[in-house]
Parts: sequence; structure tokens; C-alpha cells
Amino acid sequence: MATALITHDAALRHETPPGHPERIARIEHLLHALAGFDLVRVAAQIAGDEDIERCHPASYIGSLEGHAPARGFHQVDGDTFLSPGSLEAARRGVGGVIEAVDMVVGGKVANAFVAMRPPGHHAERQKSMGFCFFGNAAIGAKYALDVLGLERVAVVDFDVHHGNGTQDLLWHEKRALFVSSHQSPLWPGSGEPHETGAHDNVLNVPLPPGSDGARMRAVYEDRVFPRLKAFAPELIIVSAGFDAHRADPLANLNWENDDFAWVTEQLCAIAAEVSSGRVVSTLEGGYDLQALSEAGAAHVAALMEAGR
Repeated sequence: MATALITHDAALRHETPPGHPERIARIEHLLHALAGFDLVRVAAQIAGDEDIERCHPASYIGSLEGHAPARGFHQVDGDTFLSPGSLEAARRGVGGVIEAVDMVVGGKVANAFVAMRPPGHHAERQKSMGFCFFGNAAIGAKYALDVLGLERVAVVDFDVHHGNGTQDLLWHEKRALFVSSHQSPLWPGSGEPHETGAHDNVLNVPLPPGSDGARMRAVYEDRVFPRLKAFAPELIIVSAGFDAHRADPLANLNWENDDFAWVTEQLCAIAAEVSSGRVVSTLEGGYDLQALSEAGAAHVAALMEAGR
């Protein structure tokens, strides 16, 4: 069995203003780091409205389409911008996750990594924010449940920022477990332990600024992994942000490349135990280019090792 890499050149056409941290160079550097990897390479498809509407209403999609500029930028919020190529890239981000879910659940590959931008985990039901337009991971989970007939799906988010969008989109979904580890306090200010979902289906694990990989490993072993095993998902979707790295400019956690490899290895081991090895990972944050490249490569290498 192999690992799939799902991406598309549309990710290079989502432009942001000069100096913006969520820039085209992110995907260029990451794909360069993965160039020599033995992966099944797949072009991300475009998601239609019917797929996006599993999490976002048609009115929201229409509003984004209506504000998409023919040139320049449309500012959606303080740090989120639409450019002429943004919505194709965002739709292919959703489509890439759906394709990854199809391939992994269908047994075509062992696992998959979706390398697309813009990211998705901050997009709420009717609100773009934090560089995000559509909730890629949450839509992938709903697709696996509603279309493929899985009974339980877990989304694990190790981005340094809380996945408020994924939490919002899955809050009432009792068939899904959402787990987020994140620095706190930090933007967006959500993700407290008392936020547990409508069906006790959300687990938030805040980490204090300055904490390192050892702290993360202890928390995952104590709280995250037992909860995942008890839930016994049939698929694990990973929101893979690499901004908890010690070199990242937007936050203050001190993970090393080996920590990203470790958490990936452990999630894959749990998947082998309870999910027939099914893991789909999708890119979220990571804004130091070298750290993103190195930690992302460590993550994908761990996926490949688990899939052998």
C-alpha cells in the first residue's frame, strides 16, 4: 500500500497581499521538500456546491462568489483575502480532501496527505476567518459519514491555533469526534476545555505558551489517545498545521520536527488498531518556510512508513 499526495497548481494562484504569512511560497517550499518522495500523486478535484453545503449554506457560498474580485483583493476580514484565484484553490482544497477520503476508505491507498492552500480549520458555518474559507476537514468527515456510510469519524487538529471552524461545523455531529491541541492563550481565543460539543464530541487540549514537545507528548498520551481509542473511529482525519514548530513566527510553542513525526506515528498506530489504518491528513498552518518544509516532510514520511 502507498501514500497519496493530493495537490493542484491552483494552490499557487490564491494570492495574498505582500507580507501576508499565508503566502504562495508555503506550498512551493513544501512540495519541493516532498519532490523525492515515492508517493501516489493525484490532482485535487474541484468540489461542487453539494459537497461544500454539507457544512456551509448556499447563501454563504454565494456571498463568497459574489465578492470574488476580477483583479486585486477583496478583504473578507482583518487577515483573510480573496483574490481572483482564491475560490478555485479553496474548492480544490475541499475536493482534495474528499478524493483522499474516497481513496483511503476505498482501499486504493493506505493513507493520504492533501497539500493545498488556503487552509480551512478556522472557517465557521457562515464566516470566513483566519485565512480560511471552507472547512476542508469537517466537510471530509461529513462526506465519509453521509456518502460513504461510515458510522464514526475523528478529526484531530494539531495546528497551533484552535480549530474553531471545525469545532463549529461538527459541534452537533454526534458521529464525529473533534480533538484540538493548541496554544492558549492565542488567537482565536476559543478552545477551552469546557467546550465539549452538543454530544460530548469535542475534546480541547490547550497548551501553555513556551511548552515543548515533551509536554505535548504527555498530554496526547494521557488525554487524546485514550479518547480516540474509546471512540474507535473508522477514519481519522488530521488537520496538520506545522505552526507549533519552535521556529514559527505566529505562535510560541516549541515543537521540533521529531514531535510532528511522533504524533503522526502514534495517530497512524491508533488507526491501525481501530480504523483499518485509514488516515487522511490535510495541510493547515505553518508559516516559517524551512520549518514547514522540514516538519511537513517528517509528517509525510511517517505516513509513508505507516502505510508500508
